[in-house]
Amino acid sequence: MNNSFFGHPIGLRTLFLTEMWERMSYYGMRALLVLYMTGTVTGINPGLGLSAIDANSIYGIYVGLVYLMVVPGGWIADNILGYQKAVLVGAIIITLGHYTLALPFTQTFFLGLILVVLGTGLLKGNISTIVGQLYEGRDDKRDSGYTIFYMSINIGSMLGFAICSYLGEKIGWHWGFGAAGIGMTFGVIQFIKTRHLLGQAGLNPNDMEDERRNRLTKYMNVSLVAMFLVIIAGLLGIFTVDPRSFAENFAYFLTAVAGIYFFYLFFFAGLNYKERKNLFLLLFLFIGAVAFWSGFDQSASSLSMFARDYTSLDVNGFTMPVGWLQFFNPMFVVIFAPIFAGLWSNLALRNLNPSLPLKFAIGVFFMAISFIVMVYATGLAMENAPVGMQWLVITYLLHTWGELALSPIGLSAFSRYAPKKYIGQMFGLWFLASAIGGVLAGLLGGDALNEGLESIEPVFSFMIQYYFIIAVALVVLSFFVKPAEED
Repeated sequence: MNNSFFGHPIGLRTLFLTEMWERMSYYGMRALLVLYMTGTVTGINPGLGLSAIDANSIYGIYVGLVYLMVVPGGWIADNILGYQKAVLVGAIIITLGHYTLALPFTQTFFLGLILVVLGTGLLKGNISTIVGQLYEGRDDKRDSGYTIFYMSINIGSMLGFAICSYLGEKIGWHWGFGAAGIGMTFGVIQFIKTRHLLGQAGLNPNDMEDERRNRLTKYMNVSLVAMFLVIIAGLLGIFTVDPRSFAENFAYFLTAVAGIYFFYLFFFAGLNYKERKNLFLLLFLFIGAVAFWSGFDQSASSLSMFARDYTSLDVNGFTMPVGWLQFFNPMFVVIFAPIFAGLWSNLALRNLNPSLPLKFAIGVFFMAISFIVMVYATGLAMENAPVGMQWLVITYLLHTWGELALSPIGLSAFSRYAPKKYIGQMFGLWFLASAIGGVLAGLLGGDALNEGLESIEPVFSFMIQYYFIIAVALVVLSFFVKPAEED
């Protein structure tokens, strides 16, 4: 093994930089979405003038679709394209999507979102799969490799928040969307030039007969044609959708998809005892992840609007862009990721490394504490708004600690314990947890802002109780649910 990137395979550098630019474009654009949709339709920097409920519902649908499409994206990579080609095609589609968002028309705005959704579906899960394939078997460097990879996400999002938020809020929304496209262009060029460093990792799809692969390719092509016909019909106004109702039904649909897929894998996928036992563990991690992301993804919905409407953003006479507050989360990740990685390694040397469910419980617990902070900040705002930005900074710090206890660990767990034949689709299932959490974040964010400050406190209080229940359940399960290899 050629250890040439922080002691890891040199191919990790290619994936690190590709993910960095993709996350720069994704988070930079996402920071503008709700602000743009709820912005007034007149003025120097006009928005779409949507209500908080509709805007947050659309935001939730978008986040949910982004991660839902990772599931078919994993299937396409598993069976047809291979992971490397899927990542490249996805990156190109994402780039086109951001440039489409840069056009100042309502129809192109939604078309751009759709392209970003489709491209991310091909890239997001499959690039994580390639990371795992750089390592052999139970290589102990796998967890730290995923943590290093996770840092690329946060370096990229810092760039996105810093550049896209400033351009979008201070100069023009579509300038911010265009900057995301430029960043993604850098990512595509970098991947093409350094793709050879990946070697055989993720190069080919699963082995199968040519006849079967051709048949699956035909199914894919028919599905793509049908999907694009529906998209075109919607953009032409042939049918309309109520965002709130769609988001609610979408959440039920995603939950049903996840449940059916776990059921299929457990009973009909031909798994052995060890694989079924590990799948049972991954199911509980999936539930914990859904709960976590339903709070975390409110950074660009309810928390972003709280920052805009009820928080003082003045620093020495300069009014910060709202999106700059989200800069703190990735900055904290870059600071604390090495500390968490070192913590797990040192605990492992002493046979004290927490189990996977316990690490997830820690992550969910931090999320509960973060919303206690926001309930207190909301009370202060009701007495005398605007409040200081330190409350949101503390909230994002707690989000970060929870994220580091849960997200890179979840990626590593799904890489190590997923049935090998279904690994691409299992990564898609991991991101489906983010999809459900994203839709719930939009719904909860819309409810929280429905009546201003008065509606925030009861919604956030409900979430605190919800997180504590999930955390306690995961702690209890940590004593009974363990990976099969630990027997």
